[in-house]
Amino acid sequence: IMAQTLSGVSGDTEIFDFAIVDEDGGELAATFRTQLLDHLVDEGIISLDVADTADAGRELAADGDVDATFVIPAGFTGAIMSSEPTAITVYGNADANIATSVAESIATGYTDQLKAVQLSIAVAGAPLSDPQAIAALAERAAAFPNPIVIEDVSATRKQLDIDTYYAAGMAVFFLFFTVQFGIRGLIDERKGGTMSRLLAAPLPKASIVGGKMGAAFVMGVFSMAMLVLGSTLMIGAEWGSYFGVALLVIAGVIAAICIMSLVASFAPTSEAAENSLVVVALLLGMLGGSFFPVTQAGGILETASLITPHAWFLRGLAELQSGGGVTDIWGPLLALLAIAAVTGLAASTRFGKLVRA
Repeated sequence: IMAQTLSGVSGDTEIFDFAIVDEDGGELAATFRTQLLDHLVDEGIISLDVADTADAGRELAADGDVDATFVIPAGFTGAIMSSEPTAITVYGNADANIATSVAESIATGYTDQLKAVQLSIAVAGAPLSDPQAIAALAERAAAFPNPIVIEDVSATRKQLDIDTYYAAGMAVFFLFFTVQFGIRGLIDERKGGTMSRLLAAPLPKASIVGGKMGAAFVMGVFSMAMLVLGSTLMIGAEWGSYFGVALLVIAGVIAAICIMSLVASFAPTSEAAENSLVVVALLLGMLGGSFFPVTQAGGILETASLITPHAWFLRGLAELQSGGGVTDIWGPLLALLAIAAVTGLAASTRFGKLVRA
């Protein structure tokens, strides 16, 4: 449900809808379109319409038919050649701020290059009476890098796609509620008075705890498996290597059980234990990134999220979805097991508080 509701938040690269009005008809106006805008169209970054007049182009942007319109005024090429002031005007739609900024940057990049050519010729001091010298200098000055450069930039962090992210985020979030049934089983035994009968039986206390934790483990793994399978079939979530996913699920379930056991052991009453488990599950889910990608927030929030199993579980899945294998998730796996070891060891010293009449 979360993935479908928020499916419009993320997706493929946005295509900006632009229009151009060429009232100049000169060489430099044609260069702006053929070498810059048409190149961006071929790259699938923008779409380009043509308007006949500046008023028509402005109306297209105002009505939202396009995101922005470039207007090249009459005499643009001549003004550049004679070093007279001129400008490319950009009309942007009020609801398309990003697209308007992109259009403005494109126009600024092109005019800045023209200024560089003019300045280079002026500094070189080519005689105005020698057209060949001016042409040669202009050719050399124009050999500067293109004002608009398209590059593939690798992301510094791997991120799950929107469908898989919320399927995984909700899975690990509700995992902490699922494994509570094992912990609360011990609390219910005490509350209902049956713990005394268990303790009177020829059973070690460890077997009582182990039975409850074993049930919680089975329920946790089963619920996670159902969400992995269901999200794959129903919304097209991509989890990556299923063997790697299985390892992350097992480590995550163990960490969840250990954390919830430790929290329950500090509660003075059964009611307080139940409330504490819910509060901790909510806080860890929010901090760990089950509801939004904390890696995009950065700073202290991202660093603090590393104390939660949620963050490491999602990081491991991002590695798997990007084509990684088991060897690429040792870091998240070890972090999950370390959290389980620390909290589990602390909880084991307090099981006597839970396993009593």
